[in-house]
Amino acid sequence: MKNCWLLLVISLMFLIPGPVIGEDTIKPGERLKLDRCIEIALTKHPDITAAAHQIRIGDSRIGQARSGYFPQVNMETGYDRTQAYKSGVSNLAGSSATDFYSGRLVLSQNVFDFGRTPAKVGIAHFNRDAFRQDLANVTSLVIFNVKQSYHAMLQAEENRRVAQETVEQFQRHLDIAKGFFEVGLKPKFDVTKAEVDLSNARLSLIKAENALRIGRVTLNNAIGMPDAPVYALDNALLFERYEPSYPDALQKAYDNRPDLQSLLYRETAARKSLDLAQAGHYPTLTGQANYGYGGRDFPLGEGWSVGGSLNIPIFSGYLVENQISESKANIDVLSANVESLKQQIRLEIDQAFSNLRETTSRVETTELTVRQARENLELAEGRYTSGLGSPIEVTDALLALNNARTANISALADYRNALAALERAIGVK
Repeated sequence: MKNCWLLLVISLMFLIPGPVIGEDTIKPGERLKLDRCIEIALTKHPDITAAAHQIRIGDSRIGQARSGYFPQVNMETGYDRTQAYKSGVSNLAGSSATDFYSGRLVLSQNVFDFGRTPAKVGIAHFNRDAFRQDLANVTSLVIFNVKQSYHAMLQAEENRRVAQETVEQFQRHLDIAKGFFEVGLKPKFDVTKAEVDLSNARLSLIKAENALRIGRVTLNNAIGMPDAPVYALDNALLFERYEPSYPDALQKAYDNRPDLQSLLYRETAARKSLDLAQAGHYPTLTGQANYGYGGRDFPLGEGWSVGGSLNIPIFSGYLVENQISESKANIDVLSANVESLKQQIRLEIDQAFSNLRETTSRVETTELTVRQARENLELAEGRYTSGLGSPIEVTDALLALNNARTANISALADYRNALAALERAIGVK
């Protein structure tokens, strides 16, 4: 599946239609797996589309820089009317004016510019490579957001299911309390207590259903389809223990993180900019050829010229010196940004490992708590059904089980999100 995601990204990078990997639309009632949501996001999300268009900008700038290698051809035409100057104003009335017509084709070619054009091309190439890494970074962020939103919606679905089952359990307890009251075995208090508990459970169900609606619209936004039809998710919050190596994870992050690679490409482009600025001290050699017509009367006379020019800079008002200073400062800024991002990457790796360990412990603990709460509820219901227990004991047991299951669902969702955060920190999609 990772190869499919990479193929989609490459297709977007070059704006070439790639093979269809599943339809990019959602059918009403469709059950969506996480991979399917990611595929849709890769084709629909506007952030990825915008980043792909940035690569087009980079390609265009490479073409602009390469134009310095090719001859420049211009066509020029002109008309001049000249009145000769006279010493007296009165003489102007009798003087004659002349007309001059011209038209020519001008061909100019950069012969040698001491590396200016190659430097411009190199800068454009490295900036385009940085744009590609920006696309990879945006893609990674979109995938991460889809994973988080998917897990959040799964959590909301599970919480709603728990809330619905809690309502059903309180309803059964109310039915039992009513039965005991009708035969005179339990007081009215048991019935009213069960009714209050049922009402509270229904309020919790309403909140759970609202959380699910919010989770759905959040996932719709993450995949780039805010108007998606109603669908269901086809996964569960499963726990699969994952124990990566910290040194390997950190090294992979330094090698794979697209935001870091983008900065490194920009740093290289800045070094090329320094070469370009230093070339301002050197001359440029240009060749030129003209062919055209000109004269005062028609038919115009024919003429041509061939030559070259050597432009030697002598003093530019310290322009070149300041351009060199600016380029060196840009390199220093980018180098510092690279080191800062490496520190941020290390922090993200540390946090992800810590969160992964914490959520792993929470999952294991809450699973045990759920089993214990179920056993406690069975005992409480058994005692109440046999006439030995109290309604408060049953209520406490039901709420304890509800809280334990909710805590377990939260731990599972947090574990999956911690794993997704670690993958993003490492640079794995």
